[in-house]
Amino acid sequence: MKVSNSEKLRRFYDQFSGNDFVLVVINADPDAIASAMAVSRLLWRKVSSVTISNVNEINRPDNLAMLRLLEVALVPIAEVDLDRFNRIVIVDSQPDHSEHMAQLKPDVVIDHHPEINSEAPFSDIRSNYGATASIMTEYLRAARIKPSVKLATGLFHAIKTDTNDFKRQTLIEDIRAFQYVFRYANIHLARKIEQADLRLEFLKYFKNALQGMRLRKDRVFVHLGAVVNPDICVIIADFFMRINSVTWSIVSGSCEKKLVVIFRNDGIRRNAGKVAKESFGQFGSAGGHKNMARAEVALSDLKELVDYRDEKRFLRWFISRVERRAGKT
Repeated sequence: MKVSNSEKLRRFYDQFSGNDFVLVVINADPDAIASAMAVSRLLWRKVSSVTISNVNEINRPDNLAMLRLLEVALVPIAEVDLDRFNRIVIVDSQPDHSEHMAQLKPDVVIDHHPEINSEAPFSDIRSNYGATASIMTEYLRAARIKPSVKLATGLFHAIKTDTNDFKRQTLIEDIRAFQYVFRYANIHLARKIEQADLRLEFLKYFKNALQGMRLRKDRVFVHLGAVVNPDICVIIADFFMRINSVTWSIVSGSCEKKLVVIFRNDGIRRNAGKVAKESFGQFGSAGGHKNMARAEVALSDLKELVDYRDEKRFLRWFISRVERRAGKT
């Protein structure tokens, strides 16, 4: 039996009291940031305090611009004294998505990614939704809270980003949420956030990607080697999908002793999440949606398989793991 948004909101509020100190934990990206903003607004004057904490390092210019322009304060998880908080909320992620989150016992989990052993007193996981921000917009509407301009702009940007302007997996609920926040959002502010997606020092990675890419039929494979931030792999993967003849863009890079692999495709008869899992799931975390996915593997777990320091040899191994599986989907 389908549970109404009003009932979900009631169950959400049942997890909190006026004396609670709430920690909202996110892997900061537009959807997570906006969703955390919505949680903070929902709990305004209902708990003692709400702190938003990020488990990842934030280097992407658009994410930094979003935080600055919408005046969102984040506290890195390494600087958080967990003993100060008696309630933990995870949005746009689940405990198994991060080693930092895996150490937490959340009271609330709200997410749109496929469910992975998520155990919490309250969880609302809707993997068919295009964005967690859409879910949070429904909570705000059920609570009859009109979002501020900055909150609406954050939700607007998040829904646009996670649905790729509604070209990725999207439900009518995502469209309704987008239409609702559009009424209150500052479109010029949202455009400023969208356009802040590059740093000057990122350009060298484009040069390396163009020089080192391997094109197999309609699939582009790139290994960037060491990167200062995994988000660079995302930017490069999205860049190659703008080429009209490319149906797969698969980009890897190493950062903080991990191999990160980003998968993008056109979503036609292909499943990036399945390919990611089949290619790298046996070595680390891997999965995602039909047209976008990610894998992360500790470099130490690859030592016996391939010398990742030999970039040409590694690229051949990398392509062989993915190409056959991508061709089957």
